[in-house]
Amino acid sequence: MSTSSVRPLRRAVIAAGSALTLAALAACSSTAPDANGGSGTDKLQELQDDGSITVAFNGEEPYSFEDAGELTGATIALDREIFGELGVEGVEGVQTEWNSLIPGLTAGRYDAVSAGMSILPERCDQALFSEPQIMYTTSFLVPEGNPDNLTDMQSAKDAGVKLAVLSGAIEAGYANDLEIDKIEVGTAQDGLDAVTSGRADALALTAISLKTLEEKTDAPVEVTDSFVAEIDGVPQIGAGAEVFPKGQEALRDAYNEKLAEIVSDEERWLEVVGPFGFTAAERPVEGLTTEKLCEGDLESLATELAPELGLDG
Repeated sequence: MSTSSVRPLRRAVIAAGSALTLAALAACSSTAPDANGGSGTDKLQELQDDGSITVAFNGEEPYSFEDAGELTGATIALDREIFGELGVEGVEGVQTEWNSLIPGLTAGRYDAVSAGMSILPERCDQALFSEPQIMYTTSFLVPEGNPDNLTDMQSAKDAGVKLAVLSGAIEAGYANDLEIDKIEVGTAQDGLDAVTSGRADALALTAISLKTLEEKTDAPVEVTDSFVAEIDGVPQIGAGAEVFPKGQEALRDAYNEKLAEIVSDEERWLEVVGPFGFTAAERPVEGLTTEKLCEGDLESLATELAPELGLDG
């Protein structure tokens, strides 16, 4: 969905797949990591020989989800493009709750995570992230009329609202940092249900996800203008990436090489992710890297990239 309300952050602050059950996944090409985090084989060669890769997804539109049994979404489209160029034609998926995505990856239940997962220091300690695929801002899904006048995370704190957030997602961290009352839910739809039932006053999530959710529901809700969350005055610059197990640096690096060719070409990037509502405003800016996001010094990063991100006034 087009996030027309996204502020001018030129950034991104921001074979077909069929769903597999975890039981079926145990019999797929994925192999549990060895003590060093690898499978003991050349993973890319293994995937090429198998002809497919299995990725975990959370079911969050428009990143990665199922539509009439078909695995689709912006990150899935990127995967099909990139892995196809790497000689792996099939992308298959298994839907997993958000806070189980990385644990399942490290346990070897799938080969990668394709969910637009935010690159955060604590996650970088657990897994390998590709370079940024997509960048984003945050919004709230609220009852029609926005009765609490929510505009950003600080306004939610000031209003004393109860937020619905995806369990383990970055918005849950924002709420914790600002000491905002929250309930954790498994999916965006669960968050919508929490708002419409009155169990939560708002759902906090990426702006593009909430726009997609709003367009698919008849519930009396609306989505606020998007914003870059701030914690202690520091813009929380965010980007999502593909996630690989520790020990699979070669596979991650091969993925990054093809990803860079797409991200550096705005027209091509839009050809891949544009059909899912992403715009040039969500394309990662030059200079925003996974290494810098893993370091977690967002204050320095915001200063360094202020002109590119539209943060310099």
